Amino acid sequence: MGQSIEFGRFLSAMRSRLQPEPGANLTSRRVPGLRREEVARLADVSTDYYTRLEQGRNIHPSRSVLTSVARALQLNDAESAHMFDLLENCGGQATNPPPAQRVRASMRQLLDAVGDVPAVVLGRRTDVLASNRMARLLFADFPAMAREQRNYTRWIMLDPAARVLFRDWHAAASDAVATLRADIGRHPGDPAATALVGELAVNSEEFRQWWARHTVTRKSSGTLGLHHGVVGDVDIDFEHLLLPDDPDQSLRIYTAKNGSPTLDALKLLSSWGESSTPLSHPLSNSSEGTT
Repeated sequence: MGQSIEFGRFLSAMRSRLQPEPGANLTSRRVPGLRREEVARLADVSTDYYTRLEQGRNIHPSRSVLTSVARALQLNDAESAHMFDLLENCGGQATNPPPAQRVRASMRQLLDAVGDVPAVVLGRRTDVLASNRMARLLFADFPAMAREQRNYTRWIMLDPAARVLFRDWHAAASDAVATLRADIGRHPGDPAATALVGELAVNSEEFRQWWARHTVTRKSSGTLGLHHGVVGDVDIDFEHLLLPDDPDQSLRIYTAKNGSPTLDALKLLSSWGESSTPLSHPLSNSSEGTT
C-alpha cells in the first residue's frame, strides 16, 4: 500500500496546482487548486471513485480512466508516465536491494574517446556511474568521492561549490530533484533511494519544499549556464540518451556550438587540466564503478 499512497499523494499535488474555472466561488475554498468533485467531473468519473484514487485505495483503474484523469489534471508526458509508474508499482515493495549497476568497458572507452567533450553515465537515483576527464574538470571529481556520495542530485543539493557553479542553481537543482522523483516512481522500495531522500530532506530546506510538490521531469536535452572558477561563464548544451541494454542507465553528453565562446572555454579548460593539479582529490580510476 505504500506506493498506492504515493500514487494518491501525486494526484493530490497535481490537483492543488490547478486554478478553478472563471466564475467559481473562491471565498469558500480553504485549500488551493480544484476540488475533488471538479476533477472527477472533468475526468468523467464519480467523485467517490476519484476520492478513493487520491486516498490510495487498492483499486485498479483502467488505462482509459487514468488517461481521462491525466487529461483532467493537465499532466504533461513525464507526469503521465510517472502516474502510470506509480500505479503499476502499487504494493510492489522490493524485498531485496536491486543489483548494483555496472558500466560496460566499451562505454568507458567511449567516454575517454570523446576527448574534450564532457560526458557522464547516470544510473538509478541519478547516481554518477562513470565520467570522463572533461566532466570532472567542468563539474566535480565524482570518482574521488566516497561511493555513497557519487550522486548528481546529492552533489547539486549539498555541495556549496555546485551553488556557485550553476548560474541558475534553483532551476538546475529542482530539475535534479524532479528527475530523482521520476526514478523512484519506477523503483519503489529501493533502500538506497530511501536513504538518499532522507539525507537530502534532513539537510536541505529547498529539497523538502521541492519534494513535497511531487514534480517530475525527464529531460532529454537542454542548456546549462555555468560560472566556472577557471574559464568563467559558459552556456553548454546537453543530450540525455538512454542506453538500450539498460533503461536505468543514461549517457549525458555536454557540447558547445562551433565557434562559440563556450567551445573556446572548454578548450582552455582542457589545456588547464593537463597542466594543473586536479580540482579536488587525485583521481583514482579504480574507485569509479558500481554503485
